[in-house]
Amino acid sequence: MTIPDGTASVIRLDPQDNVVVARRDIPAGAAIPGEGVTALQAIPAGHKLATCHIAKGDPVLKYTTVIGFAGEDTAPGTWMHVHNVLMDEVQKDYRFAQDYVPANLLPQDKRATFRGFARADGRVGTRNYIGIFITVNCAATVARRIAAHFTPERLAGYPNVDGVIPFIHQQGCGMEATGEPMDLLRRTLKGYITHANMAGALICSLGCERNNLDRFFADTALETGTMLHTVRMQSVGGTAAAIEAGIARVADMLQRANRAERTSQSAEHIRIGLQCGGSDGFSGLSANPALGRAVDLLVRQGGTAILSETPELFGIEHTLTARARSEAVGRQLLDRIGWWLGYTDGRDVQMQGIVGPGNQDGGLANVIEKALGGAKKGGSTGIEAVYRYGEPVTARGLVVMDTPGYDPVAATGQIAGGANLICFTTGRGSCFGSYPSPTIKLASNTPMYARMQGDMDINCGMVIDGSATLDQMAAAIFQEILAVASGKPSKSEALGVGAEEFAPWPIGVTG
Repeated sequence: MTIPDGTASVIRLDPQDNVVVARRDIPAGAAIPGEGVTALQAIPAGHKLATCHIAKGDPVLKYTTVIGFAGEDTAPGTWMHVHNVLMDEVQKDYRFAQDYVPANLLPQDKRATFRGFARADGRVGTRNYIGIFITVNCAATVARRIAAHFTPERLAGYPNVDGVIPFIHQQGCGMEATGEPMDLLRRTLKGYITHANMAGALICSLGCERNNLDRFFADTALETGTMLHTVRMQSVGGTAAAIEAGIARVADMLQRANRAERTSQSAEHIRIGLQCGGSDGFSGLSANPALGRAVDLLVRQGGTAILSETPELFGIEHTLTARARSEAVGRQLLDRIGWWLGYTDGRDVQMQGIVGPGNQDGGLANVIEKALGGAKKGGSTGIEAVYRYGEPVTARGLVVMDTPGYDPVAATGQIAGGANLICFTTGRGSCFGSYPSPTIKLASNTPMYARMQGDMDINCGMVIDGSATLDQMAAAIFQEILAVASGKPSKSEALGVGAEEFAPWPIGVTG
């Protein structure tokens, strides 16, 4: 895709498309140079208009991909949106592994570097935190009070420690004692406790919860030690005693955590969770494909990127199965899509077609159009593996992890899987952040970036404006990835956003 200079009022993505995208607000009656049509209605920026007659029932094409079908006979110049672009079944050719492209790896001595924390098991962290975890929500206050004790003033003597962070969730009791819901919670907690960005951890429990501390350790093979401690409220004498004991144990860990120092590390150790939220009609034209090209750069270094939000891949999953390393990997993705179709059947969720109000206002007609843009975050290389939520990611290159589309839950799964950075594209202006892995936010359009510079790290709207190419934006994103991985605070990190966004997927029954 090559976006023309900023003087054009619309963006044509492919010669075969029968719609174009408005670069800016277009008034009714305005001629569209280069397309030979006149806008029949006012077309908001980021929305689509027809460039030819589209008969009722004919496919609507964007990026030469069917995003829906005309709900009525449509004249050239018509505004194309939720009122006249209807979803229906599309015949899909899954073409397993036929478009697989292996990573074109750079030699070790040619790879980019960053300043990271080398861990004993060979992983490398981008941050150095001590985490306070809970087995059950009943211990939430204890965890918060312990973390709150370690103010910036108290941590001033530990310059190599990035902070003491509580990770609070709403689960752990009143839930199924066995099966996938408990397994999912435990593997998510373990993924954070043992994360490369975590120097040490304290686990707080009540004592009688279903996510029993002893069973949790047995099921996850965790072991206490100098950098992993526990506090059981019912054993130490209640809330105040647990807070006091927890503070003492964290204080013991701080000295050891502070011994870690940043050293030069290969970019192959960077693992990025790819996220998008508050998407608009420009997300798939600027921020997402620019991030995708940055992912291609990272993959060449031997690094890893995790594409997720499974419900938001529905409709274009056949383009991903074609990129899978093997038919087996492609079928793993289809299995997860099939699970979601059953899980959401008859529910008022976007997988049934209708995207959120913000997405609609931004120009997205349905989940297929949203998925078409969102998948571009994954770049162009092959998909090496498919993981369930929160599973440890061991493959390098581009992988898929099954998660919901809801950003906090999706990013939590990616971080549990080992992501040590999050890259988050947004068109409407998400203010998301995350710990212990910082979030870099990429704006899809310049007006939103200008409004929300306090939250946005990079303005990919320059692509829409015609002042930067996708390759130039990708280079800028990759350099920001290296800088943030080396310790530069992202905007959300500097604001302290992320402590409340730890959200393990509540998949099971609460009873």
